[in-house]
Amino acid sequence: MAKGRDNRVTITLECTSCTLDSADKKSAGISRYTTRKNRHNTPIRLELKKFCPYCYKHTLHGEIKK
Repeated sequence: MAKGRDNRVTITLECTSCTLDSADKKSAGISRYTTRKNRHNTPIRLELKKFCPYCYKHTLHGEIKK
């Protein structure tokens, strides 16, 4: 039987280059994606390359806290 604890959690990925530029007020917004990860297989923070519509290129998106 499966354990009572849910291993799959929903996480939010945020563009790392937009968050750095937001202090300079250069970008119009911050790109965010939602995805799910297995907490048991991936205990560290997830980082993926995704397309950022504000930077108009593929950038590194890192997991943020909710």
